[in-house]
Amino acid sequence: MAERLTPQASDDDATNVREPLFERPGVRPPSLRDFRRDVSVASFLNAVAGLVFGITGPVAVTMSVGLAGGLTGAQLASWVFAIFLSGGAATLVMSLIYRRPLGFAFSIPGTVLLGPSLQHLSFPEVVGAFFTAGMVTLALGMSGLVRRVMGAVPQPVVMAMVAAVFLDFGLDIIREGRSDPWVVVPMIVVFVGLSMVPSLSRLFPPVLGAMIIGLIVVWVVGRFDVAGDGPFVVRPVIASPEFTWAAQLELVVPLVLTVLVVQNGQGAAVLRSAGHEPPVNSSAVASGVMSLVNATFGGVSACLTGPTNALLTATGERQRQYSAAIVYAFLCFGVALFAPLVTQFMLGAPEAFILALGGLAMLAPLRAAFVTSFSSGFTFGALTTFLVTVAGFDPLNIHAAFWGVVIGYAVSRLLEPQDHR
Repeated sequence: MAERLTPQASDDDATNVREPLFERPGVRPPSLRDFRRDVSVASFLNAVAGLVFGITGPVAVTMSVGLAGGLTGAQLASWVFAIFLSGGAATLVMSLIYRRPLGFAFSIPGTVLLGPSLQHLSFPEVVGAFFTAGMVTLALGMSGLVRRVMGAVPQPVVMAMVAAVFLDFGLDIIREGRSDPWVVVPMIVVFVGLSMVPSLSRLFPPVLGAMIIGLIVVWVVGRFDVAGDGPFVVRPVIASPEFTWAAQLELVVPLVLTVLVVQNGQGAAVLRSAGHEPPVNSSAVASGVMSLVNATFGGVSACLTGPTNALLTATGERQRQYSAAIVYAFLCFGVALFAPLVTQFMLGAPEAFILALGGLAMLAPLRAAFVTSFSSGFTFGALTTFLVTVAGFDPLNIHAAFWGVVIGYAVSRLLEPQDHR
């Protein structure tokens, strides 16, 4: 295991101790027998919920940004292939090593960030920025700086950023219920009905029930719009990068900060609230490596994801939740292989179904984020973080969630010094 020497204060202030660069697992990886014992119906359903979330709203964002930027169908399918292949690989390896759920995916804010850039930058230039961002993320993870920075920010401030980012998912239920009630209201009714009976909801998760009834309604009323043409199995396209100062200056810093602070910060905060200590440095290194894999096929940066980890840890015994991540990883491999078919199917569903399903899936994590943010100290900093992030304050083209954490932490240090003692 790689290690680095770091000075640490002692009685004589002159002692150097070895601090591991990569966090030690603390437990042995699960064997096949362990996995068979620990996997359950709850694990499988949590994994399915995580995957359904990933192939609905996030894929829709990818498709809309890519199509607006003039990408071909083959390039888009290759993009989806890359992000699910890398997400599955990172999830599988990290969850086995650390024996805890560590779900990886791709940066949704990073994808949104590309929308304006693809209007005046060529796709090869954007891919060049993907490669550089991956290298910088990897280097910062190897430096150990990420763990120090994230460890200095209070948990309520980080969770307030998570709450602000997750808020839109909850609001989508109301918006879509008003605009398309015939699809959304039955989903809400089934979700609430299953949630009212804890013994039933443990066997049949409310989100899964909402998804099934939503699919039935959409199918019966003839709202699916699936073309059915084109290949079902992906044919990956290797992306050729072009390194220009314009693209590097515009995209690299926002992409890196989005991955390490916004996305990995969300994922780490969600995992801590579920009782799992995330390996921050190792996750940053994994994000950097998989971002380079994504860039090879024209995909955006990889990250430790908040929403997916929230769903993977939604139910089941804490020590067995790693099994949900392993199931999720193999489901991701299936999506990667059949990326064209999956994207055609999911994008053929009405937008109301996709957004309402994502919102219902995120209700429990959203509630947990609010509780953690405002139930103890650092509340003024948490409130500032929440407001800045919700307002979309994004100077220098850097995502508002980053500025929310920075400004919220500064306000907390100034106005709540007693909470930092």
